[in-house]
Amino acid sequence: MSFVDRLIAPVSISARARRGIELLESGRAAEGFHQLAYAARGGCIEAQYRVGRCYHEGTGVPQATTEAVRWLQRAAEADSADAQFYLALLYVQGVIIPEQSSAALFAVDNESGGPDFFTALNWARRAAEGNSAEGQALLGYILTSGPDTMTDELEAERWYARSAEAGCPQGSLGLGLALLRRAQDERTQKEAAEQIAKASTAGIPTALYLIAVLTEFGIGVGGELTRAVELYRLAADKGVCLAQRRLGVALINGHGIERNLVEGETWLRRAALAGDAEAAARVGLLYARGGELPPNYVEAVAWLERAAEGGYAPAARTLGQLYSIGTAVGRDLDLANFWLERAAELGNEASKADFANLVLRGGGKSGDQAKTRHWFQEAAETGDLIAAFNFAVCFAEGIGIERDETAAALWLRRAAVGVPTAQYWYGRILIEGRGVPENTVEGRMWLRRAADAGIVDAQVLLGEMLVNGRGGAPDHRGARALFERATSQGHVGAMFALGALYHGGHDIVADPGLAQRWFREAAQRGHPRAQLMLGRYLLGGAAGRTDLAEARQWFEAAEAQGVTEAALELTRLAKEPGGEARNLKGSASAA
Repeated sequence: MSFVDRLIAPVSISARARRGIELLESGRAAEGFHQLAYAARGGCIEAQYRVGRCYHEGTGVPQATTEAVRWLQRAAEADSADAQFYLALLYVQGVIIPEQSSAALFAVDNESGGPDFFTALNWARRAAEGNSAEGQALLGYILTSGPDTMTDELEAERWYARSAEAGCPQGSLGLGLALLRRAQDERTQKEAAEQIAKASTAGIPTALYLIAVLTEFGIGVGGELTRAVELYRLAADKGVCLAQRRLGVALINGHGIERNLVEGETWLRRAALAGDAEAAARVGLLYARGGELPPNYVEAVAWLERAAEGGYAPAARTLGQLYSIGTAVGRDLDLANFWLERAAELGNEASKADFANLVLRGGGKSGDQAKTRHWFQEAAETGDLIAAFNFAVCFAEGIGIERDETAAALWLRRAAVGVPTAQYWYGRILIEGRGVPENTVEGRMWLRRAADAGIVDAQVLLGEMLVNGRGGAPDHRGARALFERATSQGHVGAMFALGALYHGGHDIVADPGLAQRWFREAAQRGHPRAQLMLGRYLLGGAAGRTDLAEARQWFEAAEAQGVTEAALELTRLAKEPGGEARNLKGSASAA
């Protein structure tokens, strides 16, 4: 402040204002406010704006929003662009709550302190038209992020451009985002990245994060992971949760930076504590999986719950699965039901199937069957083939709805277009004539599609039809190929069927050795008729070796499972020399 200003300050309003600003900037806030208040009462517009700022920020005077608004509004009505911008900003932030008595035609219910975009729009437009670069950027934001009735992205981009041209970093950020939204070519992407980079050089946290993302993925700027991580760190240091999470993930995975599990977990934890639900889920999974960090399931559940409560659906599903199978947390179907239902409500489609399976196993509460049926119906009616299959199961099993085999067949037919399991079940109901007229020819066709897709039960059932010539000509070699595919997946019935094919009587050369081998494979896995046939082979020596003791074991095992022919074979065995003795140890092991 000049000597002249100090000399005339007691009698000059503008000199007092300049003196007050000088005192504020030198740290003598109370003295500065006193000078500004005097000038404001004397009608100095700049002083009125400054006094309003002091009251809002609690600088040199106790914070008082009502007084702040009063002085800012006086300055704004006198065409102070700075005051107009600041008022608009406070309305956008929801700091100003309109008085009940001054409700206007377009007033909004703002008692909660939420944004008042309608009032903010008026002041921001006046500031923008008064050449306030900050006001222009704010007007662009309101036209982009306000209610649908006032959004205008084209006008917003024009105001952002004017603000950016005036050197306002917020204008550059807004213009960069506007360009990105409509970018369909590399030139526009590059222009957008340049504007966001300008904003990032001013230290705007959001701009630092965005330019880091663009750098990582090479959008409008050369992709360089190491540089992107450096930018994530700058944004993370400024408290940007998304940057903290991405930095944490980079450190844990060693992407673009030396791997550091402890520091990575620290950044994820900071992001999670600041409200980033995905970061909380990642911390939970770190504790659950263990590895370089010791597993701690109590911590894992706590972080997963934080993530789920924050709306992160995968975390809710993980909790449901943990409680469903009891992994390290104790099995609790009520909690499993709660979290799977929560995940489904958050939009995780896979959780709906998990939840439905839990309900089918006796979990859930009253009304859950109807709820799962409703979910499947909604999705099925939009063309979701998996949902159509599940909806068919609801009709077939009476889950949340009355049993209806005809409706089940209808939805299975829809699902069969692209769901192999549905192809198998639709083929079966055609063959059995349940809910639809019996049609073994078409049923065999659907089984073929399911078998080709790898459905093992379809391979076995189709193999049996090819053996017996149901729904078409017999094809024993084709049946053998199907049974062999099914045995590779451990299907016991297919093992027995191969034994039967090699036993003889089919268009395949009989091979007692192979027949006995496959009967043994199935018998050892508990197949009762395979146990009977293996006993017969050992009794008669069909494959070249007789073993009465082992034959008795398998006959007894088959008899225990209700195979009546086994009792006759035991009687026959008793008549053989040495066949009356029982090998109790062998019998026990076979059973």
